[in-house]
Amino acid sequence: MDKPIVMGIINATPDSFYAGSRHTGTDAILEQAEKMIKEGATILDIGGQSTRPRSEPITADEELKRVINGIEVVHKNFPDTFISIDTYYSQVAKEAVHAGASIVNDISAGNMDEKMIPLVASLNVPYVLMHMKETPETMQQSANYENVTREVLDFFIQKKQQLLHSGIRDIIIDPGFGFGKTIAHNFELLRNLSIFKMQDCPVLLGISRKSTIYKTLGITAGEALNGSTVLHTIGLLNGATILRVHDVREAKETIQLVTACMNGK
Repeated sequence: MDKPIVMGIINATPDSFYAGSRHTGTDAILEQAEKMIKEGATILDIGGQSTRPRSEPITADEELKRVINGIEVVHKNFPDTFISIDTYYSQVAKEAVHAGASIVNDISAGNMDEKMIPLVASLNVPYVLMHMKETPETMQQSANYENVTREVLDFFIQKKQQLLHSGIRDIIIDPGFGFGKTIAHNFELLRNLSIFKMQDCPVLLGISRKSTIYKTLGITAGEALNGSTVLHTIGLLNGATILRVHDVREAKETIQLVTACMNGK
């Protein structure tokens, strides 16, 4: 990637932490996809399960019911747009790629389904490698680090070698903001984001409207757009390559302005 890009979030779920990202049903997914593409999204990240803290998992079959028709329709109508499937189930990843997805975004780094990494290698698609402690149900109880930046970096160094050995060549790394981290941990990772560039992989920043923003400001997720833009700006200045966001137009404008400033024009 020669410049940062935007990944738009489409949650085919009834219970995602931000109500504005919930788009259940094929028509709603297609409508949101069209809006995000017009606003400048390069990737659409479609997921059928909420992974907010203390969320309860659903089955792979239920997740498939929520996402597959939407992926098929979006791919049919917008074949030049990259679709990412947000799942930790290998079964969902496999069927989503066959339906038109071209990236697998796995919050568990293959730790919640041992078939995931071999599957992604066989599909020959890019893989988003995210850091998370434990599972969404328990991760916030495990948010303990001596040095969060060093521990996340060490995780990426070790896991990247495993992925390469397994045959996965295109790796995107995601520090996992909010996944088993406190607000202080998230700010430390954001300040040190440039360190992860040593992995020579695109760095995904997924902090849009999260509790780090709205709890710090004493507002709600619905009021956290401005705060998201501020942290996206900091992330871009520190080397973020992909902004995973709820608000595509604002993120695209942020990239344009930061790029113009850094390039002196």
